[in-house]
Amino acid sequence: MVERRQFSGAMKGKNLRFLKEHEGQPVLQARAGFLLLEHFSLPAFTQALDTVVTANLLRPELFSTKTFGLKDAEVISDLGLVIRPDACLSHAEIQNLDLLVVCGGYRTHLHADEALINLLQDAAEQGVTLAGVWNGAWFLGRAGLLEGYRCAIHPEHRPALAEIAKLTQVTSEAYVVDRDRLTASSPTGTFYMALEWIRGLYDKALTDGIEDILAFEASRYRRIKPSLNVSVSGPLREVVNLMDANLEEPLEMETLCLYAGRSRRQIERLFKEQLGTTPQRYYMDLRITEARRLLQHTTLTIVEVSVACGFVSPSHFSKCYSSYFGYRPSRETRLVK
Repeated sequence: MVERRQFSGAMKGKNLRFLKEHEGQPVLQARAGFLLLEHFSLPAFTQALDTVVTANLLRPELFSTKTFGLKDAEVISDLGLVIRPDACLSHAEIQNLDLLVVCGGYRTHLHADEALINLLQDAAEQGVTLAGVWNGAWFLGRAGLLEGYRCAIHPEHRPALAEIAKLTQVTSEAYVVDRDRLTASSPTGTFYMALEWIRGLYDKALTDGIEDILAFEASRYRRIKPSLNVSVSGPLREVVNLMDANLEEPLEMETLCLYAGRSRRQIERLFKEQLGTTPQRYYMDLRITEARRLLQHTTLTIVEVSVACGFVSPSHFSKCYSSYFGYRPSRETRLVK
């Protein structure tokens, strides 16, 4: 039996939903609850919810979600859309949560009665991770649950939070993850806040896969670009860009090093230290990923795909493809007829 090859960390997320490597394994499900306050930010809420739902797309049943209101009634979002939460938040419901997200909005009134404060304090005592989006951090601060923490909140409400939470560091950041407190000041910040929470529970490959789906701005019919961390050095970035631009006729290592102005040993060290793999392995990951995309989203034949991705023969391509995905290219799902 041929041992399956693994994508390097930088490329695994882009292929995660096709690898099926967690099938049949027991799942430890995390439970997320969303408290929808009146006039809550619908875009911020859906960013968080979509991130969690997409995680389940990549690895089924990792998360369960439930929406809550303060009353057994409908809640109006900031866009005027009416939402009926799944349940009214209660002490009994809190016991079944791992994360509780307080969803506020620009017009959400900054008022927390004793009942809400008690619920939030109970959640903290139960060890539930608490999050606040838009001005949701204000409600956590009002309950005394942000003392000694850093947090993010919409700029409009920073002074209000600073006034009631003297021991809280109110930042101007889009999102902050500080131990068991997660806060975000905008929809985009909420997306990355949710990603950080998921990464803390599982692994970076999963969040890379989520980000590849939800934050991928280019058309799916255009070549997948490698997602590189901003801390990747200039020479390494240059080499990766050269690889990505030369998939049909892969460049030799000597040529890559010449263009990057670094020795082979230096380039290999950069790949090892910053991407956790070798240049040859990363180049193959790029070519196989592009081949998978072409098979799924174009009408190119297997021979044409193998040529486009620089394989010496269809048989060599088939062998490499099988080693990554566990099946031959001829069995790949074609999404374009």
